[in-house]
Amino acid sequence: MRGIPRRLRPRSLRTRLVLIATVLATVAVLVCQATGLTLMRSWLIGQVDDRLTDFRPPSPVYRDIAAGTGPSHRPPPHETLPSDFRVYFYDAEGRLLPDSLGSGRGEPRLAEAVTAREAADGRPATVPARDGDGDWRVVADSGPEGMRAVVALPLDSVREATSRLLWFSLAVGAVTATGVMLLGGTAVRLGLRPLTRVEHTARRITSGEFEQNATDTSPDTEVGRLGIAFNTMLDQLRAALHRKDRTERRLRRFMADAGHELRTPLTSLQGFAELLLDDPHMSPRRRHEAHELIAQNADRMSRLVDSLFLLAKLGDAPTTEHGPVDLLSLAADGIASSAVRHPGRRVALAPLGARDSDGPGELDVVEGSGDPHQLAQVLSNLLDNACTHTPPGTRLRVGVGSLRAGPRTGGADRPGRTSVNPPLPSGATAHVIEVVDDGPGLTPQDAQQVFDRFFRAPSASGVPRDSGSGLGLAIASAIAEAHGGRLELDTRPGEGCTFRLLLPAGTS
Repeated sequence: MRGIPRRLRPRSLRTRLVLIATVLATVAVLVCQATGLTLMRSWLIGQVDDRLTDFRPPSPVYRDIAAGTGPSHRPPPHETLPSDFRVYFYDAEGRLLPDSLGSGRGEPRLAEAVTAREAADGRPATVPARDGDGDWRVVADSGPEGMRAVVALPLDSVREATSRLLWFSLAVGAVTATGVMLLGGTAVRLGLRPLTRVEHTARRITSGEFEQNATDTSPDTEVGRLGIAFNTMLDQLRAALHRKDRTERRLRRFMADAGHELRTPLTSLQGFAELLLDDPHMSPRRRHEAHELIAQNADRMSRLVDSLFLLAKLGDAPTTEHGPVDLLSLAADGIASSAVRHPGRRVALAPLGARDSDGPGELDVVEGSGDPHQLAQVLSNLLDNACTHTPPGTRLRVGVGSLRAGPRTGGADRPGRTSVNPPLPSGATAHVIEVVDDGPGLTPQDAQQVFDRFFRAPSASGVPRDSGSGLGLAIASAIAEAHGGRLELDTRPGEGCTFRLLLPAGTS
């Protein structure tokens, strides 16, 4: 449609399909009719040629014409020639003689004189009529004594038959075009009804109904496959929008929490600094206390900023310093460091899955791969979290070992288990460090938020809820994911908590 003006081009797919079908059907009918018309004309002319070549003027006619007693001197008998034949004679010198045989209206336009090279014998030719628009079919025939005869038949019947067939073909083409436009429009409208429904669904979605879906999803049709692709696109778009909303909510909450956490030490710093400036005669003891509080708040703010920087660093560039790590020694060092920070707590080291009634058990060396400093920080955060949020005297245990990932062991999702890291492949071998406490556990609501930044669950150890930054578990889960592993929590109210760090075996 490049040559069609833009304003005349059909804009609707339905109109284009109907026009294309109409044009193709009409052209097909006309081509078939033209082919039939050509074949019919050729066949009719062939019949005329057969009649011409089968007819020969009787020999006595040549003698009568030579003797001067031809048809012009006496009427021919009725049985001599069929009524539609015409026979014209040329003498030996090639001149057309006035004598002719046959009757009827009209005559062919013949040459008044012919040579021996013209009008070869036995080859039919078409010549125009002397009067009118008709044509004649003629064939030359040699006679005795150098005479020649030209036998002619009119093509009026052929012209009439082909004319009628031509008008019939045009009528059939017009009827076909009209029928295709009417019936094709209905068929196309019915065929495009599923596509129309997809269009209406898209319009409803653009108007704000985001939960709409295409209903025609048969994989056996093009529209059905389009509906499947359309629904898949909608699902991905809705998922992306939900993720964006969640990310925006988490970012707003993160900014609010970070501002709140930073505002508290900044307010303290500002207050004590103003106190020192406003009271230059402050006693040495109170001045020392103000300096200590300024230093504590500055240290708290510094640790908070360092934690935020570490989270951003882990999210942008996962750790690359991998090496062999003895997880058993790492657990022993973490327990020793925890005893210094929390002298009133006792933490046992046991094989993975062991209980107190089983005794200490035999500890096997478990060698994993990763950054030992970051893994030590994960264990330190887990132990500090357990010591902070459980009542005094609660039994704490660190387990070390290996397992195959699954819902019943670890590394996979199941009801009552929480993690922000993706699950490990089912059946994959993983090295594990888990921190288990017999404390009051967490509610499902708190368990779902325990890995969020700045979230602090209610403390059962008597430590104020505002202590700490609420970033320890978020940092631990980020380190676990950077190592290709997973940090997960199994807990129920009244049954304690089990934080489990899983590292894929063979990670390098």
